[in-house]
Amino acid sequence: MTFPAIEIIGVSKSFGAGRKKNRAICDLSLSIAQGEVFGFLGPNGAGKSTTIKLLLHFLRPDSGVLRVMGHTVGKEEFRNQIGYLSEFPFFYDHLTARETLLLSGRLSGMSSQALRERVPLLLARMNLSEAIDRRVSGFSKGMKQRLGMANALIHDPQVLIFDEPMSGLDPLGRHLIKNIIIELRGQGRTVFFSSHILSDIEDLCDRIGIVHQGCLLYAGGLQDFLPAGSSLEERFVGIIKERDHAANSF
Repeated sequence: MTFPAIEIIGVSKSFGAGRKKNRAICDLSLSIAQGEVFGFLGPNGAGKSTTIKLLLHFLRPDSGVLRVMGHTVGKEEFRNQIGYLSEFPFFYDHLTARETLLLSGRLSGMSSQALRERVPLLLARMNLSEAIDRRVSGFSKGMKQRLGMANALIHDPQVLIFDEPMSGLDPLGRHLIKNIIIELRGQGRTVFFSSHILSDIEDLCDRIGIVHQGCLLYAGGLQDFLPAGSSLEERFVGIIKERDHAANSF
């Protein structure tokens, strides 16, 4: 039986209470198939990061259901099937790059033999071989982002969830991460990522979802979203303005 890699069904989430209650997500439903690259778009404060935190069980929804590879978030263990990269990855600064990946791999249940083989290969893939035994405290933002990608991939997960994976990267770093996402698709992995870099979305994604003020405005094929001759930026800005205009008309 084939099931979606990610299912979000009627999920809502608010913060605060009473009159100060702020709605972050409103009745959101999405389905991401196994093996596809899905781009999650929206302005700042649209609810993208909240949605990702709900998927990872960092937050609990007010209502609705989330599933990852058929496992219900909050009821069944699923996180060993996910690789996660945040926009600002956190590391123990006193550890080296090698030690960081060894720790993550052990926490994911990997054997020492598997880690001895995989850690140098992953760091080489991220152009971090020369920094393998350097403390993370001395890493630049871009180096930490690439180490974060290696950290997400260490246990060879089926589903990858990235929150602004190109953040802080120079053109070479962006090219590297884009190629890795293409490789993951070729391996049949599922990639769900948010980004403000619309050209990356156009280059990488099979389908997209657009959220604004916690509500889903569009979910479907990228090409279906773009009229002939229209760029993603033009269409994206247009649909956001249409939503704002409709909301202000009431």
